[in-house]
Amino acid sequence: MISLKRFLIGRPLKSTELGEQKLNKTKALAILSSDALSSVAYGPEQILLVLITVSAAAFWYSIPIAVGVLVLLLALILSYRQIIYAYPHGGGAYVVSKKNLGIYPGLVAGGSLLVDYILTVAVSVSAGTDAITSAFPSLHAYNVIIAIAFVLFITILNLRGVTESASVLAYPVYLFVLALFILIGAGLFKIATGQVSTGLHTAIGTPVAGISLFLLLRAFASGSSALTGVEAISNAIPNFKSPEPNNASKTLVSMGLLLAFLFSGIVFLAYYYGVVPRAEATVVSEIAEEVFGRSFMYYFIQGTTALILILAANTGYSAFPLLAVNLANDRFIPRMFTIRGDRLGYSNGIIILGVLSIILIIAFKGQTEHLIPLYAVGVFIPFTLSQTGMMVKWIREKPKGWVPKLIINSAGALICFLVTIMFFLTKFPQVWPVLVFLPLILYLFHRIRKHYEAVAEQLRITTCEPSAPIEGNVIILPVAGITHVVENSLNYAKSLAADQIIAVHIPFERENEAVFAEKWNKWQPDVRLVTLHSPYRSLIHPLTKFIDTVQRKAGESNYQVTVVIPQFIPKKAWHNILHNQSSLLIRAHLLFRRDVIVTTVPYHLKK
Repeated sequence: MISLKRFLIGRPLKSTELGEQKLNKTKALAILSSDALSSVAYGPEQILLVLITVSAAAFWYSIPIAVGVLVLLLALILSYRQIIYAYPHGGGAYVVSKKNLGIYPGLVAGGSLLVDYILTVAVSVSAGTDAITSAFPSLHAYNVIIAIAFVLFITILNLRGVTESASVLAYPVYLFVLALFILIGAGLFKIATGQVSTGLHTAIGTPVAGISLFLLLRAFASGSSALTGVEAISNAIPNFKSPEPNNASKTLVSMGLLLAFLFSGIVFLAYYYGVVPRAEATVVSEIAEEVFGRSFMYYFIQGTTALILILAANTGYSAFPLLAVNLANDRFIPRMFTIRGDRLGYSNGIIILGVLSIILIIAFKGQTEHLIPLYAVGVFIPFTLSQTGMMVKWIREKPKGWVPKLIINSAGALICFLVTIMFFLTKFPQVWPVLVFLPLILYLFHRIRKHYEAVAEQLRITTCEPSAPIEGNVIILPVAGITHVVENSLNYAKSLAADQIIAVHIPFERENEAVFAEKWNKWQPDVRLVTLHSPYRSLIHPLTKFIDTVQRKAGESNYQVTVVIPQFIPKKAWHNILHNQSSLLIRAHLLFRRDVIVTTVPYHLKK
C-alpha cells in the first residue's frame, strides 16, 4: 500500500521545502484561470440561446450585451485586485464578507463557494467528457466512467503537489489560448479581406420586434456565466511565490485581459458569421468550421477546447482546499482540512473535493448541463457579498484614495446583485436548490462551531471541574483461553501494580465453565477468575454488566477500573479475515463508556 502511494503521489516533502511548492505567475495563470478561460467555450453561446427565442435578427444585441459583461469583468478584476492587497492571506469573498459584513454573510459566501467548487469539477469534467464522446460516439455509453477517471487523474495530480500539477496542466491551457488566438485572428482577417458576406448578420441598431429589457437582462445574466472562476486567484494567494500579493495581482490582471479578448472575439465572430446555436455543435465549433473548414486547425481547436473544459476542474482543486483552511481555522468545518499532506498540499481538501465531485457525477449520470445556472448563481452571491464588503471597508476606514475604490466596488456590487436577481427570476427551476442547501450549510457550520466551542470549554483547565483523585486500580482481563496472548496481557497487568486483577471468562456452554476454572486455578492460582455463562452467546452483554457492577463498588472508594484486552496480531494483514475480531468489538463498545480505561495489549505472531 505504501509503495503504491509513493508511486502515485511521490516521496514525502519536508516542511522546509514548502517554498519550492509555490507557483510563479506563468503556472499560476494556467491552473487558476482555467475555469474562467474555459467559460469562453460556453459563455457567448448562453447569450445567443436567449436571443434566438426572439429571432436570429436579435443577434446584434450580443455586442452591447458583451460590452456589459466586459464592464462587469473590469469591475470584478479591479475589486479582486483590491481584495488581494487588503487580505493577502487568501480567503477571498469569505474573508472579505466575514470581516466587513459579519459572520453570517461570510458563511453564505464561503458555503456558496465550497459548493461551487464541487460543481466546477463535476460540470467541467462532464462537459469535457461530452466533447470527447461527441467526437467518438461509441464511447457515449461510458460517459460516467470516463468522467470519474478524469476526476481521479486530476485528484492524484494535485496530491502530488501544486507545482507538479501546474507543470502538467499549464500546456493544455496555453494551447487552448493559442488555438483561440489563431481562430480569432484568422476570423478577423477573413472579415477584413472581404471573404465573409455581410448578409450573414443584421446590422447593429436594426429594430427587432419582440425584444424587451427583461430579455436583454436575461441574456446578460446568462452571458455573465463566463465570469465564473474570476475569484479563484484571490482565494489562492498563499500558493504564489513571494511577494504573493504582487504576483497574484499581476496574474489576475493577465487573466482579465485574456478573458476579455477571447470572450469579445468569440462574441463578435459569432455575430458577424451569423452563427446559430445548435444542439449538435457548439458556437466555437461552428466558428472554427466557418473559418478553417474541417481541417487540422478545426480539430486542434476542438481538442484543446475539450481539454480546457476538463482541466477547468483544476481551479476547484486549487481554491477549494485553501478556502476550506480558512473555514477550518475559524472552526466552521473539521480541523482536518488544515493539515498538509506528504506533498505539502492540503490533501484532505483535495480528496474530499474529488469524492464529492464523483458522487455528483454518478448522481446526475454525467449529465450536469442543467447545473450550470446553479453553478453560476453560486458564484454571483459571493461576488455580490465581497463587493458590498469592500464598500463597507472603504466607508469605515476611509484610506487615501478611497472614493474611486468605493465607486468601483459599488458599481460591481450593483451589477452582481442584478445578475443574481435575474438568475432567480429567469432560471428559478434550476437555481431554487440554492435556497435549500445554503440554509443547510449554515446550520452545519453552526453545529460544527458549537461542537468545537463545547470541546474547548470542557478541555480548558481553568473552566473544567477538577478530576477526582484515584486511590487505586482494579484491572479486568477478558480471557478466552490459556494462551501466550493471555499470558502476555496478564504479565502487563501485573506490572501495573494494581490493587486487584480479575480475569473474566465467558463460556457459552455450562460444561466448559468448570473445565476452564480448573485449568485456570492450576495455572494462575493467585489471580481471581470470574466465569459468566452466556446462554445467548453474547460476549458484550455479560462483560459490560460485570464491569458496571465492579465500577459501582470501585467508585465508592475512588478506584479506577481498567479493562486490559488481549489481542494477537497476525504476521500478514489478510490473515485477520481468518479470525473473529472479539477484541476489536469489545474495545469499540467500551470506548464510549465513561470512567472505564481500555488498554489493548498486542501479541505479534511470527508465522
